[in-house]
Amino acid sequence: MRQFTSDRLIELLDVHDPPCVSIYQPTHRQRPERDQDPIRYRNLVRDAEAALRHAYPERLADALLGRLRELEDDKVFWTHRTEGLGVLVSPERFELIDLQHLVQERVVVSDRFHLKPLLRALQSADRFQILGLSLHEARLFEGDRYALDRLELDGVPLTISEALGEDKEEPHLTVASYGMKGGGAGEAAMHHGHGGKAEAAEVDTARFFRYVDRVVLEHASKPSQLPLLLAALPEHHTPFRELSHNPYLLAEGIEANPEALDTATLRERAWKVLDPLYEGRIDDLLERYGGARARDLGADDVEEIARAAVEGRVEVLLVAADEELHGRFGPASASVEPGSAARPDARDLLDDLAEAVLRTRGEVVVVPAERLPGDKLALAIYRY
Repeated sequence: MRQFTSDRLIELLDVHDPPCVSIYQPTHRQRPERDQDPIRYRNLVRDAEAALRHAYPERLADALLGRLRELEDDKVFWTHRTEGLGVLVSPERFELIDLQHLVQERVVVSDRFHLKPLLRALQSADRFQILGLSLHEARLFEGDRYALDRLELDGVPLTISEALGEDKEEPHLTVASYGMKGGGAGEAAMHHGHGGKAEAAEVDTARFFRYVDRVVLEHASKPSQLPLLLAALPEHHTPFRELSHNPYLLAEGIEANPEALDTATLRERAWKVLDPLYEGRIDDLLERYGGARARDLGADDVEEIARAAVEGRVEVLLVAADEELHGRFGPASASVEPGSAARPDARDLLDDLAEAVLRTRGEVVVVPAERLPGDKLALAIYRY
């Protein structure tokens, strides 16, 4: 699975040269359902073709369709799928996004990308990463309480042989002669290890752990800002933690050989550690909201939140999971128009608010609806 971060989402929110094609579809991990995924994708590309040829010049349509069709017969690509897929293409961008939750089939051809299916998947408060560490390999995973997948860090080696290469420590031998005073030709030469195999292995382990800590911090933790759980044998936890500089590394981890745990078991054991932390984080956010509200720096009214979002005043937006509030939100004027799901142009105000907050580098956190007070669907904490 490729990592998808808030920074990439914000980049996609920016204005792009049209046309922008957004394709979403559910996918499957196992056969026989998986065999139908490329067929469904091919049909969605046909829908995109019809929309492109109706509204845009043939040259533009052909260029984008050519990129989309490269996936149709890619057997390796369709063999390694999660629960959902997003494909976004414009004249200057091509994004493949793995989703760990079911999405509805949809094709949108417009002057901007359709990003609603990505907003809540990315901002859910229960997401985390796991570092599976052994003496010879590191593996990185990302998921939530429901799904977990191995992350691909393109171009970043995570085995000790790739990371250290020919720079691995070798034991050094010294030769000394012991015998009669002054020495002589008949004296026996004795070979002594200076830096033996055990010491060399210990040095290599420390170097490998430092390397893993550095690349995980730079390529995974900083971009995602997700909590990181260490899964390793008990004797490897202390050495790694003593040299780690990763502020996202949790104090509690999984003491087991990660290579002996399948993904489902790894996720279950991780969530036992993370569940109380997840609940505690929501408690802290709600307490923070209460304090902000008492100082007139918080709101639960959608229209008021919309105005603050356009002005860039929303620091944190809490949104109810699995809830919708139909209507339209005009960012230019911060106007909110009630709507109905029956309208063909129906939109979700909660997603529009989340998008507006992200554009001004605010934080969006999706939480269970029952955790928000008074049946509210959104709470905002203001910067000022």
